[in-house]
Amino acid sequence: MHSDEKQTRNETLKKTLTDAHIKFVRILWCDNANLIRAKAAHINYLDDYIKNGVGITMAQQALPVMYDSVVPETGLGPVGEVRLMPDWSTMTVLPYAEGHAQVLSDMVISETGQVWEHCPRGFLRKQVQKLERQGLVIQAVFENEFFLLRRSVDGALEPVDATVFSATGSMNQNQTFINALADALIAQGVEVEGYYPESGPGQQELNIRYAEAMQSADRQIIYRETVRGMANLHGLIGSFLPKIFEDKAGSGCHLNFSLWHQAKNISGDPQQANGISSEAGAFIAGLLDHLPALCALTIPSKNSYRRIRPHCWAGAFRTWGTQNREAAVRICKDPKGTRASRIEYKISDATANPYVALGSLIAAGLDGLQRNLKLPEEVTLDPSLIPEADRTARGIDQLPQNLGEALEALRKDDVLLRALGEGLARSYIAVRQNEWEALKDMSLEEEVDLLAERY
Repeated sequence: MHSDEKQTRNETLKKTLTDAHIKFVRILWCDNANLIRAKAAHINYLDDYIKNGVGITMAQQALPVMYDSVVPETGLGPVGEVRLMPDWSTMTVLPYAEGHAQVLSDMVISETGQVWEHCPRGFLRKQVQKLERQGLVIQAVFENEFFLLRRSVDGALEPVDATVFSATGSMNQNQTFINALADALIAQGVEVEGYYPESGPGQQELNIRYAEAMQSADRQIIYRETVRGMANLHGLIGSFLPKIFEDKAGSGCHLNFSLWHQAKNISGDPQQANGISSEAGAFIAGLLDHLPALCALTIPSKNSYRRIRPHCWAGAFRTWGTQNREAAVRICKDPKGTRASRIEYKISDATANPYVALGSLIAAGLDGLQRNLKLPEEVTLDPSLIPEADRTARGIDQLPQNLGEALEALRKDDVLLRALGEGLARSYIAVRQNEWEALKDMSLEEEVDLLAERY
């Protein structure tokens, strides 16, 4: 971009912010623990931030979810700084924070201007480019479930209602919040498709529209921030923690996607008996092949594994099936039932950094494509009802039982490690390992006390 074009763009940006009465622009990043953090630039000094971004210590990618204390095994410490360079195409005015806007950013090395190897957003971009070299594009959306909670007089977290799945009573009780949430998302350019109360007390699901991979991950950050911000405005707490109540439903964040070529969805093929195209079949086979290691990247908290249990519709076994909600990968077909329209990767929740999760999914699928992997036999019933000997014979194994097992699987997965790159793989695994060791003996109540408002 020429200097005069940049000047015009910058003046337009500042006018937009001034007209919206913005005082601060939050420059966001999402770390290895999937905490969304920001530094804010005052509008009077925005020129410098537009040109140079804002500096953060490299140690920001070394912090676990529990506290701001560097994990030494990341190899990161007090020496070294990177710049958060705003991607102004992602800038939104915040409906829940008067006078504030936000923009997503890349972590960039000052001396070279290159994206830092530990940058999660940079990782996803690389995987998208690799997929594009195969002539393919992914359209994706994160399908969030979350709890609406309030604090009781004694400080305990309580759900806002005690209803069940799709109960109109919950819709009535929460319509003011849901309407405001939908309006806030739409105001930020995020299309809202539908809404219903989920199975747990106070649990909600408001669905948004799919987009290309990078925009989809960016929208996940906007979505989480907006739910929490709007909940705060209404005197509530919005929490994406996977498991809050022992005997109630947990919250997943299914990753729905489809494969596209030349602006056409090529996920399905009505000529195939299963309705799945050869490209999508190989891609899904790659996901299944790498699924134990993917768990460390898409269900990456100790709390996540309280939800991944048989008979909980969470996909506890390495399987795929058409409209099978107990399969780890569910195939969704068009209304006529003749071809796959999208694929639902169920082993995902909102403790996952969306750039890491979606980038890793692409890397695993690409490996399936490059090796021309074949789909294993479809599972047409709840896999936990299949006798264990039969499951073993069919290669239907149970997924890792905890984060420690998932991290061990990731350490052995050369494909995903190479995709992440030496730096991001090291810092990510070190942070999550530190979390596992610190939290593995915690009770659910202790986890909820620590994490409910961080996720």
